[in-house]
Amino acid sequence: MPFSLTEPPLFTRLNTCERILIAGAGGGFDVYAGLPLALALWQSGKHVHLANLSFVDVDRLARGDLLRPGLAAVGPGSGGPAAYFPERSLSRWLAETGLPDTVFAFQRTGVRPLRAAYQALVRKLDLDALVLVDGGTDILMRGDEAGLGTPEEDMTSLAAADRIKVPTRLVVALGFGVDAYHGVCHSHVLENLAALDRDGAYLGAFSIPRESREGRLYVDAVDHAVAETPSRPSIVQGSVAAAVRGGFGDVPLGERTAGTELFINPLMAMYFAVELEALARRNIYLTRLRQTNTMREVSAVIREFREGLESTRPRRTFPH
Repeated sequence: MPFSLTEPPLFTRLNTCERILIAGAGGGFDVYAGLPLALALWQSGKHVHLANLSFVDVDRLARGDLLRPGLAAVGPGSGGPAAYFPERSLSRWLAETGLPDTVFAFQRTGVRPLRAAYQALVRKLDLDALVLVDGGTDILMRGDEAGLGTPEEDMTSLAAADRIKVPTRLVVALGFGVDAYHGVCHSHVLENLAALDRDGAYLGAFSIPRESREGRLYVDAVDHAVAETPSRPSIVQGSVAAAVRGGFGDVPLGERTAGTELFINPLMAMYFAVELEALARRNIYLTRLRQTNTMREVSAVIREFREGLESTRPRRTFPH
């Protein structure tokens, strides 16, 4: 497919798609990282749906919300935990903003049941595109890096989506640098992106403009989420929102980051996009996860893989 400097390749790939699912890969507030993309696609007339790997016990939601085991349709009035329910918080903001307010929630499981839930949603929505979104960049790790960040949820989602039959499957990451606090070496992120580029699978990077409609609404949604979840606000989305606002350096984000020196910067407000199939193919251990049923099994497989490595790629600092 030919690309042009005048349009981000990610949008070139999605131009011919009409029914698109944007799904948070890592759980928590990851789905918020897909919101600017969803807003732009809604504006262009696409049918866009939002979903997230949930940290809430989806199977215990009200019968009216549960579509099947492991999959729920969350709305503004959905029951569930009062203090922490990112999918419901986003749904409430969408409703207040006059946008489609259903946010699908996947149970936090191993790959096999998650893949089945994805397949059910693909059939229900008749999708022609799936975009996994990561808040941070650890979904881009291949397995032999010095640090993997928090890989369990991201890799479970990637392994599940890798076996889903949808014509267009992409991955986007937002929040470059955030995962340094979980041990990710971002020189390795750039090295992996360069390798994907050589494979023809890197779809470039672009910023969320502060004065764009998408930028303003994204910041408003994050502020709304903080108000809804004051005891557990998202550090990742708070960092990205601060970067979209033009913040730099040690920008205070609240009590959760008190005593930690942050490095908010414009790179955090940039999307990095890749082809999902190529990213999955470059991951060294992803095939080992395919038969897992629980997140505990996923963690055990990753731990066993890491313990079996003779060495990892040494950390590298930016040379400038």
